[in-house]
Amino acid sequence: MSTSSVQKRSDNPPPDRRAPQWDDIRYFLELARTGSLSGAARRLQVEHSTVARRVESLEQSLGLKLFDRLPKAWSLTAEGETLVAQAGRIDDEAQAFSRAALGVSSLQGTVRVSAPPVMAGHFLVPRLAAIHDRWQNIQLEMIGESREANLARGEADLAIRMSRPTAPGLTARSIGDMGYGLYAAHGYTQRPSDRWEFLGYDDSLVQVPQQRWLNQVAAHRRFVFRSNDLTALFNAARVGLGIAVLPHFLAAGDDALSLISDPICPTVRPIWLVMHADVKRSPRVRLMADLLVEVVAEAKVLLSEGLQ
Repeated sequence: MSTSSVQKRSDNPPPDRRAPQWDDIRYFLELARTGSLSGAARRLQVEHSTVARRVESLEQSLGLKLFDRLPKAWSLTAEGETLVAQAGRIDDEAQAFSRAALGVSSLQGTVRVSAPPVMAGHFLVPRLAAIHDRWQNIQLEMIGESREANLARGEADLAIRMSRPTAPGLTARSIGDMGYGLYAAHGYTQRPSDRWEFLGYDDSLVQVPQQRWLNQVAAHRRFVFRSNDLTALFNAARVGLGIAVLPHFLAAGDDALSLISDPICPTVRPIWLVMHADVKRSPRVRLMADLLVEVVAEAKVLLSEGLQ
């Protein structure tokens, strides 16, 4: 057998092996991070069967078993543990590539904005819709979520947050202030103050500043309703269930609610516009960032004091 024929044979992979696909690596990485098919499926917004199929495809292409299939979780094997860090670096590079592509983009395309759900739906969307002619070539995706989107991984291009970010690579600008007040349905406060009942956040949000202040105001009086959903607290106050501390932008213009002027809520929280440094060069992201700054500035008094 000639040397050339040996060389040719050794260069060809076995027929059931192929180069790993990036999408398969991405599914592997998300499953490693969450530990369950359902968790990875939620993060990737696909069916759990798709996650399993993609991971099995990667295992076949590598000729390795990456996970032990347990009844309630998928656990990394030793081989999977070895490869997961490298997969994370590949993911970082892929996200950096996507951010760099934004830098050479035009005013056309998609911009994803992450914001707290109530602020997204009740404040940002109506105001951005009113000036749609100024971003008519952009497809806007408004992501209402309480968690902080991972901008480095491309989960959003811009984020509105109520606390200054600490993650590396992010730039943040304070664009306004959000004030709060005590609100109740019309006529609710005609009852004696010792019979007032309150509406507040549940234990998952008990440390936010407006809730800590409300606990002091309520003192010995009881909370008749708690929720982690600001819309639920807002609607409970509207129908007269109790008194809630609400952001002025949400409650001040509502015909069903009255502001309780005493005590005045001292909580004022800065509104931060956050982006990854790499996307600042994108014309469409820059345009949408400027528009967000503008709509917040125009509603400055409503946001901070509740006056329209």
